[in-house]
Amino acid sequence: MDGTLLLIGGGKMGGAMLEGWIARGLRPDQAIVVEPDAARGKALAGQTGAKTATGAEDLPGDLSPEVVVVAVKPQMMGDVVPHYRRFVRPGCVFLSIAAGTTIGYFETVLGAEARIVRAMPNTPAAVGRGMTVGCPNRHVDETQRKACDELLQAIGKTAWVEDEALMDAVTGVSGSGPAYIFLLAESLAKAGEAAGLPAELAKTLARQTVAGAGELLYQSPEEAATLRQNVTSPGGTTAEALKVLMGPWGWQGVIDRAVAAATERSKELSS
Repeated sequence: MDGTLLLIGGGKMGGAMLEGWIARGLRPDQAIVVEPDAARGKALAGQTGAKTATGAEDLPGDLSPEVVVVAVKPQMMGDVVPHYRRFVRPGCVFLSIAAGTTIGYFETVLGAEARIVRAMPNTPAAVGRGMTVGCPNRHVDETQRKACDELLQAIGKTAWVEDEALMDAVTGVSGSGPAYIFLLAESLAKAGEAAGLPAELAKTLARQTVAGAGELLYQSPEEAATLRQNVTSPGGTTAEALKVLMGPWGWQGVIDRAVAAATERSKELSS
């Protein structure tokens, strides 16, 4: 980016993004953070060197940001977003990471001419391993899309869709997905304890196994199915366990139903 970035919301996700941007080369003097919690804003300023404000009314009258990142909770949108309509112009794109908040909502509040990118990140963004999918409206040009992509890459990998309806399924897979993995670690620990392991040892084994397998999957060029096959010896212990997990009442059907339920709920929240 050459211009100014305005970040609305300095919470966990907003703060993680800001740190990632500066680590990747954004100059602190290019960033302004609007954070109503003065103590949090002061802490962010100290950590990153970015300028802070407690509300839209505290921003300079001549401010003309290149990107406005909306990182507030969906239920706060109605009280927050209208105050930033003055920044709508061809040279400014609004990048929203608010779950369930549609492009149509922003066009209604900011005006039909506003340039909007709706993005769905997930919580591993806090450690730079997030997965974010973006969807632009028809006004976003290639330069603005690239700028948003580079900003989102600061917290992990990115992908793009042109059909906003796909964002509900994205939410069901990657948006809610970390909770499924945490539940796996939780369930694996309980199963280990039921098999006779001390509780703390079971938790350690489960946590490290899930984290280590995730890191191997992240670093390996192999497909997940290939990695599974590589660790499964014919007639061995893993093969026996997979008979259960891949059987008629196994994981695939449960995961299918879970993702479908999350997708449907995302549609309800977006409507």
